[in-house]
Amino acid sequence: MVGSVSEIVPLTTEAVMTEASKGIDDLHATPNKNTTTVAMDFGRLSLESDLILYLFGTPGQQRFWFMWDDLVRGAIGAVVLVDTRRLADCFSAIDFFEDRQLPYVVGLNCFNGALHHRIEEVREAIAIAPDVPIVTCDARNRESTKQVLITLVEYAMQWWMRRTA
Repeated sequence: MVGSVSEIVPLTTEAVMTEASKGIDDLHATPNKNTTTVAMDFGRLSLESDLILYLFGTPGQQRFWFMWDDLVRGAIGAVVLVDTRRLADCFSAIDFFEDRQLPYVVGLNCFNGALHHRIEEVREAIAIAPDVPIVTCDARNRESTKQVLITLVEYAMQWWMRRTA
């Protein structure tokens, strides 16, 4: 997601999967996957001259949770990227952002434009509030990812304004 939208060459930590990842990375839903993020990605996107987003992407696996608190410090919000083939993988991220009272949107990743479940079915399955935006996207596509981030900024601004009113 970060790499598709960053206006600078993104810092990525994508590595080829090896035998060492067997038993650690669950490939049941993605048998053709041959790379994995080993730390985090970083990029930047200017939505306006005075609205610059610094983007941090981190895997959702438990072994990366230690850095989440540092990454959200100063954040206006977060995107939880959801793959409906591995729906359970998003629960820890949703819990994390809700526990820290950080606004988030759900990016429902539709590979090759295929939406396998209705948005309301996904909302019910992941048990999020009705006001949390769910946006369909292809995280590999710049414009699609940009729309998710615009939705996040708009939602986060409203969310923070309600909290300070």
